[in-house]
Amino acid sequence: MLLCLVLGLAGCTEKTEPFVNTDITGIEYARDFKLTDHNGTPRTLADFKGKAVLVFFGYTQCPDVCPTTMAEMAAVMQKLGKDADRLQVLFITLDPDRDTQALLSRYVPAFDKRFLGLRGDAAATAKVAKDFKVFYQKVPGKDPANYTIDHTAGSYVFDPQGRTRLFVRHGQGPEPIVHDIKLLLAKP
Repeated sequence: MLLCLVLGLAGCTEKTEPFVNTDITGIEYARDFKLTDHNGTPRTLADFKGKAVLVFFGYTQCPDVCPTTMAEMAAVMQKLGKDADRLQVLFITLDPDRDTQALLSRYVPAFDKRFLGLRGDAAATAKVAKDFKVFYQKVPGKDPANYTIDHTAGSYVFDPQGRTRLFVRHGQGPEPIVHDIKLLLAKP
């Protein structure tokens, strides 16, 4: 009789489709930020409650990873269709010395007008990078103003309740990201 009850209850459990990207639900980092958007508005994660949020760290002078990631996120928005308005993409600069508010206001929306660029001073940038366990380091160029930045290339995704849920690997194409965002948007 107990076996029948256990088997009966097992049949009642809801099966959820797995994420394609790395499920990091419950991690103790990557919880919030205090930065200013490219319009001059102070922002925290709470400002986007009710939307899924994808956070990518980069810089506007990046020769490869950042523009391809931003283009990939623009493709994600297109593939989401009407659900795209339920996803907020945030680009957090790791280069506050060169990535001014004015530059971010031109660069970030060029990929999608709904995207927001976020920045802080050097201390705020270091704090948010540490809080998100994002590696970044200046790589000197031919002169002090001409440098690159090595940095973590993945993105974080928060569900509409503001919980950290996924780590998205760089360069996988939009389909796996769209799949996972749709799963997050479908859950209450």
